[in-house]
Amino acid sequence: HYRNSIQQLELPQRKAALIVPAFETLHYRLTFPKSKAELLSMLDMGSLYTFRYHVWPKGHAPTDYAKWRTATVPYRVAWQPDFEPYVVVRRDCPKYDQRFVGFGWNKVSHIMELDAQEYELLVLPNAFMIHMPHAPSFDISKFRLSAGYRGCLQTLREEFHQDLSRRYGAAALKYLTAERSL
Repeated sequence: HYRNSIQQLELPQRKAALIVPAFETLHYRLTFPKSKAELLSMLDMGSLYTFRYHVWPKGHAPTDYAKWRTATVPYRVAWQPDFEPYVVVRRDCPKYDQRFVGFGWNKVSHIMELDAQEYELLVLPNAFMIHMPHAPSFDISKFRLSAGYRGCLQTLREEFHQDLSRRYGAAALKYLTAERSL
């Protein structure tokens, strides 16, 4: 499916990030759905959920899961604060910012940079991934328990915003404005 989408959308010739809708299960064993129809059935039965809907809905809400349910062609979505989808991109896309290792803001900053470079954010209508449950990482535990860790992350976020402003000028103001309104 990915290969077909990459060819049909002429991804090698355009700046686009293909968003892979993410779901999750609370079960440690799961028979992976073979089709979108099967996934939707599992979603309706409550054995799957949209990814992190109960913990961090802002992270994937712009994917627009209601639209995805009936979509048959890729559709464009707009960047929103804290959007952190899983994406398929060309190899020459901006790399993840190395300031954000461990837990916090790695995917958010990457999507922000892609948006700043005017990448199209296209949701694939027949692709999906499923996150399986696992023990919390060491880094998320540090984030949750350490005010120092969260403070450092905030400082890195501010530096990242400054760097975006230097690279993209006035176009990057929307990211800073969005951050301040949260």
